[in-house]
Amino acid sequence: MSERQGGRSMALLVATIAVMTAVTAVFTIMIRVPIPATKGYFNFSDVAVFFSAFGLGPFAAAISGGLGTGLADVISGYAQWAPVSLLAHGLEGLAAGLIAGAFRKSAAGAAAGASRGVAFLWIVGAIVGSAIMVGLYLVGGFVLEGGAAVTELPFNVVQAAVGAVLGSLLAVLVHRAYPPVRELRW
Repeated sequence: MSERQGGRSMALLVATIAVMTAVTAVFTIMIRVPIPATKGYFNFSDVAVFFSAFGLGPFAAAISGGLGTGLADVISGYAQWAPVSLLAHGLEGLAAGLIAGAFRKSAAGAAAGASRGVAFLWIVGAIVGSAIMVGLYLVGGFVLEGGAAVTELPFNVVQAAVGAVLGSLLAVLVHRAYPPVRELRW
């Protein structure tokens, strides 16, 4: 890759992804609600994943979401879950960001329906990303914990929904408060 990618400094892009990786790890570790049946926990990692997907783009979300949650698992004593988290949250962010970003490419310049189109694709992206995350944790849970994995299913759905709503809201607020963030998409 060149030093500047589409007018953006690669150093700024790497630094932004590193910061979001750390934020994702902190959101994963900071507030945890235990799920006794599986020894897993509800957390706010998805807020950071969806913020990255909608605010910074699919590749930034895939890297920071996957690495941030995987690192949080290792730090928190759940290292066996790190590969599942890396895939589940990485693909969640990638899918949500790709779907949300599709509107930017197809409707560049259509201002009238732009906000409705963006909102619709963010919702679709959140649903698809959430389904990927929930599905991969279900499969990973069966491999690691057996049938008890089903008990985490509703918690993972709620975690994804809360993350999508709060992450979307945060992306909108950051874009309004600091418009140059829009240029950091990757």
